[in-house]
Amino acid sequence: MPSDNSTNQRLGRIAATLGVTDIHRSLQIYHAVFGLEKVFENGDPVGFMILKKDDAELHLSLQKTYKAPAFNQAHMLVADADAALKACERHGLRIIRHLQDKDYGLRAFVFADPDGNRIDVGQII
Repeated sequence: MPSDNSTNQRLGRIAATLGVTDIHRSLQIYHAVFGLEKVFENGDPVGFMILKKDDAELHLSLQKTYKAPAFNQAHMLVADADAALKACERHGLRIIRHLQDKDYGLRAFVFADPDGNRIDVGQII
């Protein structure tokens, strides 16, 4: 595949945007489970929100009729996958793939948030 000068650019952040049916419920879950904090919101009522913690950034977009796809929408690296799994379970999140060590060097699991958005969580091992 031919490339052009744009491939020489330094890239900045790229953040996943998840559709949600209740933006405040999603904020509460992502804050309780992962400590993500709201750093930006837009609209009245709020229709868009940015959550952040450390190097992680997650965008939420209010979509009243949203239906999550049946594939992983984001991948998040954590320092402790076992602790992340326990936090997901404590907050009643559905576990799609249970925690296991993968041959590609991650200890990983997949959970679904209250809207069914699938997030792959991994710890480098």
